[in-house]
Amino acid sequence: MIKKEKKGKLIKGKVMKISSLKTVVVLVERSFRHPRYHKVMRRGKKYLVHSEKDVQEGDWVFIRKSRPISKRKHFVIEKVIKIK
Repeated sequence: MIKKEKKGKLIKGKVMKISSLKTVVVLVERSFRHPRYHKVMRRGKKYLVHSEKDVQEGDWVFIRKSRPISKRKHFVIEKVIKIK
């Protein structure tokens, strides 16, 4: 059996809330320049992420897109960066 390579890019975000036993809410922020006013703006998006690993609120994590796990969960945690 040939093992498939993991596809998709890693997205860095911050754990905002632990929803249930294996679900966390991750906030991913992006910054962009406004097309007319040229001010650097920040926007954030929250993702429901499947978590088999031990994470706490405030930890930074890398998430990757996966198969649909539930209605709104389509991401899994790849790597956890602990905050001391």
